Amino acid sequence: MSIVNIRASSLGALFDCPARWAAIHLDGLRTPSTGKATLGRAVHASTAVFDQSTLDGAGITIDEAASAAVDAITHPEDDVVWGEDNQADAEKIAISLHTKYCLQITPKQQYTAVEVVCEKLEIADLGIALSGSTDRIRKVSDGQAICDLKTGKAVVGSDGTVKTAGHAFQVGVYELLAQHSAGVPITGPAQIIGMNTAKTPASQRIGTGEIVGARDVLLGDGETPGVLEYASRIIHSGSFFGNPKSMMCHGNYCAIHSTCKFRK
Repeated sequence: MSIVNIRASSLGALFDCPARWAAIHLDGLRTPSTGKATLGRAVHASTAVFDQSTLDGAGITIDEAASAAVDAITHPEDDVVWGEDNQADAEKIAISLHTKYCLQITPKQQYTAVEVVCEKLEIADLGIALSGSTDRIRKVSDGQAICDLKTGKAVVGSDGTVKTAGHAFQVGVYELLAQHSAGVPITGPAQIIGMNTAKTPASQRIGTGEIVGARDVLLGDGETPGVLEYASRIIHSGSFFGNPKSMMCHGNYCAIHSTCKFRK
């Protein structure tokens, strides 16, 4: 069985619309990035700079680290279709969220690693190899655990709680990757750090939520296949069916949207 690489961040897309996933990850087709995705990458970049500086004792200030967010927006790696969003608003939101994160989240954490990259974790029996990066590893009372940063318009509720439903299998993969790359047991519950990308500061809420036993859904229990086995079945069978009901079924997000037979 040949080995097919799966980026951890793409697992959700594989189950949402296999046809779109295959177009991107097997055929190499791309659409321009969106303003929302660029904003998310900007916040990830600047908070990583600040947390790594804190971990190293380098002394980079919050404002200095924020420049990484601005740079990610003004000099993006990919073409960006801003649509109803714009660069000026994205910069303001990114800097605001970055500052809130550095003041409200970082002081409460004991990070041991930032942006842990795993080039390849091969699972030969399934014919897949997982890759990706884990945002953070932190100390917890019963060992170490991962943190995953999420941005979006409504990822944090009005009570400050992050909506964790639907993230377990992706977070479980990040746990596997972190343990493989960092060489430390990941034993604590995964933490989701959510940041609302609203335009008004009052609505730019930041919160956290936890997922216990995230890896449990990845592997089968002897009777029911796990998520990774389902992923392997789709990929190796070549059953890349489309999902016209997907929220990503749009020309802005899918390179084969205009030719997809499943939309008829």
